[in-house]
Amino acid sequence: MNTDGSAAGATGAAWFRSSHSDGEGGQCVEVSVGAGAVRVRDSKDREGPLLSFTAEAWTAFVDFAAGR
Repeated sequence: MNTDGSAAGATGAAWFRSSHSDGEGGQCVEVSVGAGAVRVRDSKDREGPLLSFTAEAWTAFVDFAAGR
């Protein structure tokens, strides 16, 4: 995992919100996949810091979280 500075560096990326976000200001994350990295940010602070993962690391995380 890397911290990728601010989300401003990922301008123009397509971001997808978690299906677990309730739309009422709770815990929300957005994910963007592209150019060798999967980026994750707080949907309530889109200009704030973001995390960057390799595709392999992201897949391992998702598999672990899903209990696979």
